Amino acid sequence: MSSPASAPPAPNNLKRIVAASLIGTTIEWYDFFLYGSAAALVFNKLFFPDSDPLVGTLLSFLTYAVGFAARPLGALVFGHYGDRLGRKKLLVLSLLMMGGATFAIGLLPTHATIGTAAPVLLTVLRLVQGFALGGEWGGAVLLVSEHGDARRRGFWASWPQTGAPAGQLLATGVLSLLTALLSDSAFNSWGWRIPFLLSGVLVMVGLWIRLSVDESPVFKQALAQAETRTAEAEPMPLVAVLRHHWRDVLIAMGARMAENIGYYVITAFILVYATTAADLSKQTALNAVLIASAVHFAVIPAWGALSDRIGRRPVYLLGAASVGLWMFPFFTLIDSGDFGSLLLAVTVGLVLHGAMYAPQAAFFSEMFATRMRYSGASIGAQFASVAAGAPAPLIATALLSEYDSSTPISLYVIASVLLTLVAVGVAKETRHRDLAEPMASPSEAEEASATPRKQGARSV
Repeated sequence: MSSPASAPPAPNNLKRIVAASLIGTTIEWYDFFLYGSAAALVFNKLFFPDSDPLVGTLLSFLTYAVGFAARPLGALVFGHYGDRLGRKKLLVLSLLMMGGATFAIGLLPTHATIGTAAPVLLTVLRLVQGFALGGEWGGAVLLVSEHGDARRRGFWASWPQTGAPAGQLLATGVLSLLTALLSDSAFNSWGWRIPFLLSGVLVMVGLWIRLSVDESPVFKQALAQAETRTAEAEPMPLVAVLRHHWRDVLIAMGARMAENIGYYVITAFILVYATTAADLSKQTALNAVLIASAVHFAVIPAWGALSDRIGRRPVYLLGAASVGLWMFPFFTLIDSGDFGSLLLAVTVGLVLHGAMYAPQAAFFSEMFATRMRYSGASIGAQFASVAAGAPAPLIATALLSEYDSSTPISLYVIASVLLTLVAVGVAKETRHRDLAEPMASPSEAEEASATPRKQGARSV
């Protein structure tokens, strides 16, 4: 029998929760990806004009990577207070921080105006973006996971994950439109600011929707139980995570390696590779990422639904192995120099990436107990981003500069795939776990799913 907190919510209420998480994550990822695209296209000229073009791109990607460095700190702070105060409050704060930083980038003077202060200010604002996103992801996926029907958790929790391709789609679409309508000089002069300033409007829409949803019932139940325990002080969520879930944190970090590195090579570094090594136009590269992101958005819920039927691990392992196998054909297709081959390379890459990204939300949520779930899921996901997504475009660009070949880049992605295969391979299946139940190992939860659960007095 399901506990009250884990009973399926009313369909309309669940759809509103999913919509609030999806729209919020879309806006946050729009802001984050917009920076990545701008770093590849114009920031090297605007903020590092004295460097060689490829070196300028490296420096631009270095400020891009700084945002990832701030994400673990955001995960720690937002995770702590999200486990203490609730998911909703912290999600509102993260949206405001991200939107404010992005809007400020749109107003930022360039190197030509204020000299070296320009890249310094750009780096500070990128840090704020990273800090906010480090807290956003965990709260958004938990809000849906803890509201949703356990039998379809993989499907429903995958919808906030579609915020990444939706944000990529929106950011790339706006940039593509502007580059098509404006001359290079106009875009480099003032056109690049428009997408960043647009974030201010998007944040207002996101706040209006996000403020309308309720706090997670699973969290409310756990908080009420915690408040009745007066015998001893409750440990900090971070301490509890490291004490009881250190293995799960390492598994989550390993699982993120191929997913994160593969994604940023396919979507961010590709803008550099296609326009330099393959001699394709900026507009062509943007259009390919734009169309592929739309397909990515569509397939993520399907992968999430499949994880409800056959498990999180099989789907995740399939995605990781497939991305590794695709890397050499990926660059071979791009090297052909035509749009159709470029589009096929990026689209297939993102479809295969979706098999990792879709079940990730439910998979990570199911690893941790309620009162440490925000911290555990966020720490596992965001600490990995420092070693994975942060340096991925930087390393790929450096390898291209050093070897003038895509082979080392393919091997770099394949190495990350091997790490992910090991991490997910040693993990336990989690799809049968009831998030409202006292903490149990995934294997215990799977066995218990076939028989009525005993009501106990264990803490959540």
